[in-house]
Amino acid sequence: MMNTTHGAIGVAMASVTVLVAPEFAAVAAVAALLGSVFPDLDLFFGTHRKTLHFPIVGWVVALPATVWAVLAPSVESVGAAFFALGATVHAVTDAAGAGHELRPWERTSQRAVYAHVLGRWIAPRRWIRYDGAPEDLVLMGGVTLPVLVLYDGLVRNVMLLALVISVVYTTYRKRMPDLTPDWLG
Repeated sequence: MMNTTHGAIGVAMASVTVLVAPEFAAVAAVAALLGSVFPDLDLFFGTHRKTLHFPIVGWVVALPATVWAVLAPSVESVGAAFFALGATVHAVTDAAGAGHELRPWERTSQRAVYAHVLGRWIAPRRWIRYDGAPEDLVLMGGVTLPVLVLYDGLVRNVMLLALVISVVYTTYRKRMPDLTPDWLG
């Protein structure tokens, strides 16, 4: 999935706060967005979808943080809960996509995301054929809709920008590997 899709999923999860605790809506959106894009920082360590992706262990942090936010709502507890939920859901949804490869439409990799507890890679499900696939863009747009309805101002504008970036990325995705330097691939 595109990083923008991960971010949109996180902010869509956070949009529940607009309805139940509007005083925490902004912090929930920001924390969810940051948590949802955070795991992909491991791209820079050469260990993408392994070092900062925790599809199983992440729940050990996310669930207690969510309970904390429900029982003692504060900027800190709500922020921690949505950051952890965003990061964990990101790792889980990576398994719904393609393998960890430069040209995922070629299906040469059986590694979607690393499960530390199991000590092995989880195989890609390919429900989203590859990051930037048309269905990825449709998913990104679909999860962005409630955000656009429930939020205004900065959150709405950031999500609109993410949608525009997603359209451009989807348009050029299959051409990108040819432009990628060998050392980055």
